[in-house]
Amino acid sequence: MVDKRLKKELISYLVVGILTTVVSLGVYYFCVLTFLDPRNPVQLQVANVISWIAAVTFAYITNRKFVFKSNSPHIVKEGMSFFGSRIATLLMDMATMFLLVTLIGMNDKIAKLIVQVIVTVGNYVFSKFFVFAKRS
Repeated sequence: MVDKRLKKELISYLVVGILTTVVSLGVYYFCVLTFLDPRNPVQLQVANVISWIAAVTFAYITNRKFVFKSNSPHIVKEGMSFFGSRIATLLMDMATMFLLVTLIGMNDKIAKLIVQVIVTVGNYVFSKFFVFAKRS
C-alpha cells in the first residue's frame, strides 16, 4: 500500500502536472495558431521549444513549492538540475513529435496530447529521484 505522504505527493504532482500541461499546450497552440506553421518541421520544433520553456519554468516553481516542498538553499543548483533533467524529456518530446507528426502524419495537436502523458511520467521520475531527492 502506498503510504499517505507518497499518495499526497503523487496527487500534488498530478495537479501540478495538469496545470503544467495546460501551460505547455496553451503556449504551443498559441504559437501554431498565430505565427508558426506546424506543417513546417522547423517551425513545429520552435513551437515545441517555446512551449517547453514556459512549461518548465512554471513546473520548477510549482514542484519546488507544492510537490516536493524543497527548502534547499542551493536554488540555482537545484533549478539547473531541474532544467537539465527536463532537457532529456524535451529531446524525447521532440523525437516523438517528429516521429508522430512528420514521419507518420498524425495530427500535431493529438500527438502533442499523447506526448504530454509520456513526458509527465518521465519528469516525475527525474524530479523524485534526482532533482528533489532528499539527501542525508
